[in-house]
Amino acid sequence: MKKLLLLFVLMTSISVYAQEYKVVTIIESIVPMGAGRSRIVDAQGTVDVNSLTTVRDGNKSKQDQVDRDEVKEGGLNMKETKLLNFYSMVGINFGNIASNDAVIAAKINEVVKEGWSVAFITSGVESDSGKDDGKGIFITRIFFSKK
Repeated sequence: MKKLLLLFVLMTSISVYAQEYKVVTIIESIVPMGAGRSRIVDAQGTVDVNSLTTVRDGNKSKQDQVDRDEVKEGGLNMKETKLLNFYSMVGINFGNIASNDAVIAAKINEVVKEGWSVAFITSGVESDSGKDDGKGIFITRIFFSKK
């Protein structure tokens, strides 16, 4: 019984330790007249986060030592899936929203078939703030996990 318990604890700790994550970002334009761009972005590269991280000493930062090109390196390889914009010439286009839902569901199904599980989803919006703004996005990030 002790050996069985020890084996269970060992297997549980190995599976927790081997967890990895993947993020898929969905950007849906909230720009009137359908002028915006909407996409699903799925980064394919890996990034060494430690090479992009500095330690702040009081008010002194060394972030200027991190080159922007280094930050972009890991994220340049991506899958990009076109989506339709929320707005068309006459206002909100519910057909576009339904089409996007179908494409997003297909993307989630594709990632799940690769062995990933949805861990959690977060979203935010920067909406059109009136007559003179004309800009806005709806962003959703889907976090997947795999053991």
